[in-house]
Amino acid sequence: MLENFPFYVGILIVILLLIMLANKIKVAYPVLLVLGGLAISFIPGVPVINIEPELIFFIFLPPLLYEAAWTISWKELWRWRRIITSFAFVVVFLSALSVALVANYVIPGFSLALGFLLGGIVSPPDAVSAGAILKFVKVPKTISSILEGESLLNDASSLIIFRFAMIAVATEQFIFYKAAMSFSWMIIGGVAIGLLIGWLFMKAHKYLPTDANTDIVLSLLTPYIIYLAAEEVHSSGVLAVVSGGLLLANNRHRFLSSKSRLQGINVWGSLCFILNGLVFMLIGLDLPQITSGLEEVSLLTAIGYGVLITFVLIVSRILSSYGAVIVTLIARNFITVADTRNPGFKTPFILGWTGMRGVVSLAAALSIPVYLNNGNGFPQRNLILFITFIVILLTLLIQGLTLPYFIRKINFTPFDDALPRDEAYHLLRKELAEHASDYLRTTYSEQIESNASLQQLIQKWEQHTNGVDDESIGQELKVIYLDLLNHQRQWLITKNKEDQSLDESVIRRQMHYLDIEEEKLRYI
Repeated sequence: MLENFPFYVGILIVILLLIMLANKIKVAYPVLLVLGGLAISFIPGVPVINIEPELIFFIFLPPLLYEAAWTISWKELWRWRRIITSFAFVVVFLSALSVALVANYVIPGFSLALGFLLGGIVSPPDAVSAGAILKFVKVPKTISSILEGESLLNDASSLIIFRFAMIAVATEQFIFYKAAMSFSWMIIGGVAIGLLIGWLFMKAHKYLPTDANTDIVLSLLTPYIIYLAAEEVHSSGVLAVVSGGLLLANNRHRFLSSKSRLQGINVWGSLCFILNGLVFMLIGLDLPQITSGLEEVSLLTAIGYGVLITFVLIVSRILSSYGAVIVTLIARNFITVADTRNPGFKTPFILGWTGMRGVVSLAAALSIPVYLNNGNGFPQRNLILFITFIVILLTLLIQGLTLPYFIRKINFTPFDDALPRDEAYHLLRKELAEHASDYLRTTYSEQIESNASLQQLIQKWEQHTNGVDDESIGQELKVIYLDLLNHQRQWLITKNKEDQSLDESVIRRQMHYLDIEEEKLRYI
C-alpha cells in the first residue's frame, strides 16, 4: 500500500489536470478520465489496480446518490414522475431484455439467464456523464429534469434485475412468485428504511447540540448507514439512500443552520468531485485485469460482442424513448399527464442518446463471484466483464462526444412555460423585497420611528438592494434582520409550493443568498 502511495497521489493530480482540460475544451470529463486511465494502464511498471466491487458499491455509490437527491428538485421529480418512472424502470427493463435476447442468440454458451445478467449490468445510463455534458450545452428544463430524475432510480431497477439473474444462474431456476415477493420487498422495504433512518437523522440534527462541523460529519455518515441498513435486510440500498436523501433535502431549513448549509455545500461538492473523478479513472486503469481473464474467446471476437451489445443498447433506448412518448400521448386521453403537448421527434431522440454507461455497470460486473456455490467457475464471467468495459468505453466516446453536437444542431422550440432563470430570479427578488418591506413596516412600526438604521434597511429593500453592510448596526437591528430572514425563508417555501411554474433552482438560489446574509451578521 505505502510503496504505491506516490502513484496514488500522481493519479489524483492527473485527475485534476484532465478535468481542467475537459472544462477548457468543453468535453465531458468522464470521457477524458476513462481514456487517461486507459493510457496509464499501458505504461510499463504501473501497479495493477484491482477494484473491489464493495469499494464502489459501499464507498462510492451511497454518497453520490445522496448528493444527487439533495440537488434534485422534488417539484420537478413529482411533476414528471410518470415519464421518469418509465425511463428508470420500463426502459431499463426493455434494454436488459433486448441485451438478453441478442446475447442468448449470438454468443455461444450464453443462456437467457446470463443474458439478463449482462443486461442488468449494462442497462442503467450513468448520470454523471450526462450531467457533465449538459453543463456545456443548453437544453430545455424538461429534458434536464427527466434525466436527473431517471438517474436517481435507474440504478435501483438495474441492480434488481441483476440480483434476480444472479439467482437464476446460480440455482438454474426462476420461481416467479418468490421473485415477485422479493421485488416488492426490495422496493417497499428500501423506501421505508430510507425514510425511517432519514427521519431519525433529521431529529438528531434538530435536537442534539450540534454545530456546523458535527452536522457535516452526520451528513457524511447518513448515506452509508442508510445503504448498509437496507442491504442487511435484502432491500434496495439505492432506493433507501434516494428516499432518505429526498426527505432530508426537502426539510433542510427545519433542522440545519445557515452555517451548516453553506459549509455542507462546499464539503459535499468537493467530495463528490473527487469521487466521480476517481471512479472514471479506475474504469480505465482496470483494463489489464479485465483483459487478462479473457480465455474463452479471442480478443477480437470479444470486442465484436461488445460492439454488438453497445449497438443494441443505443437502439433499444432510442426506440423506447419514442415509445414512451407515444404511450404518453395516448394516455393523456385517460389520465392526467404533466404536459399534454406533443414534444416532437427532437426531445425523445436527445433523451435516448443520453445513454452513457459508467460506474454502476462496472461495479455490478466486478461483483460477479469467481465461483458458484457448488465450486464450479461462474460461466462467462470474464467475457461479461470485458463486454461491460467495451460498452462503457464506446458509449462514453460515441454518445458522450456527439451529444453536445446534436444538442447544438437541434433547434429546440420553447417547450417550457417557465421564464428564463435569470429573469425569474430578478422578478422573485423584486417580489420578495416588496414583501419584506411590508413585513418590516407592519411588524416593527414602532421601532422604525426611533431606529435610523432600520429606516435605512427598509429603504434598501424598497430599492431592491437588500442586504446589511453597515458594520456599526446595533444588536436590536440584528435581531430584527434575523427575524426578517427567517420570515423570507418561509415565504419562499410557500411560494415554491404554490407556484408550480417557478423553477425551484431560482428559489434555492435566493435561499442561498439568505444564508449568506445570516452568516454576515456574525461578523458585523
